[in-house]
Amino acid sequence: MRILVTGAAGFIGSHTAERLADMGHEVVGIDNYSDYYDVRLKELNAEMLTKKGIQILRLDLRKDDLDALFSEAINYIFHFSAQPGIAVTSTFEDYLSNNFIATQKLLDAIEELEEKPFFVNIATSSIYGLHATMTEDKAPLPASWYGVTKLAAEQLVLAYSRRGLLMSTSLRLYSVYGPRERPDKLYTRLIDCGINDKPFPLYDGSEKHLRSFTYVQDIVDGIVSVIGKEDIANGEIFNLGTEEENSTATGIAIVEKILQKKIQIEHKPARPGDQSRTRANIDKARRLLGYNPTTSLEDGLRAQEAWFRDNFS
Repeated sequence: MRILVTGAAGFIGSHTAERLADMGHEVVGIDNYSDYYDVRLKELNAEMLTKKGIQILRLDLRKDDLDALFSEAINYIFHFSAQPGIAVTSTFEDYLSNNFIATQKLLDAIEELEEKPFFVNIATSSIYGLHATMTEDKAPLPASWYGVTKLAAEQLVLAYSRRGLLMSTSLRLYSVYGPRERPDKLYTRLIDCGINDKPFPLYDGSEKHLRSFTYVQDIVDGIVSVIGKEDIANGEIFNLGTEEENSTATGIAIVEKILQKKIQIEHKPARPGDQSRTRANIDKARRLLGYNPTTSLEDGLRAQEAWFRDNFS
């Protein structure tokens, strides 16, 4: 198939584009190379994908004309483009524009097509709120601008399915880590601080937070498992993560074990909207998509540490 991946130069988007190409699909990626974090990391990802024959276009879904993007038929879309996280430097308008308006513009372009692609929306456990332990049919309680706008984007995509305008599904991802993880995220930051003897900022209370830390290749397994199951997935929401919970303190201890050194800790005030617990209930994804994550936290972190040393040490 010919597949479009938005946010293809990002962390999970680049891994998914790579996997789809390895599966024999023709992959076209787009990214606006937002400076939310160091653009050089996205350029590194894009360069790697280009070497594998994946075309990466610099496009902003909110502003640019998308007609040329659909000049050839697209069979599938994996929509990763978003304003991530709960950074204090991001405004509500940033989240609204990048998460909701960008999705709406993409859907507008698709609506004009005679043959419409299957649309896979990449959502987040932040939709559930501070305690993300629920099944997909429970009422969401987002507590951050990120969660609110990602929920709005998800429901917009599913509204198109309900109206019969296209086929789609939404995947709610849980605490993904691994090679190419964003530099502001927990484990890249921990590894960086440990290797380079920098203090790690630990937000008050976060050492007790519990997370379904899920290795990126396990997440990609779930994402691509939708292919071939379109009738089952259409109009549905799926949690993708691991049922195993680990605290931030446990994660720090594992990184210290891998690095064989203690990490300096710099305590910071708690962040509003930060989830205190996530535990992925993946019964539905396991039953309908055959999803089964298997990577342990330590094995995944060893792979991430090796990637970091290869690229940044």
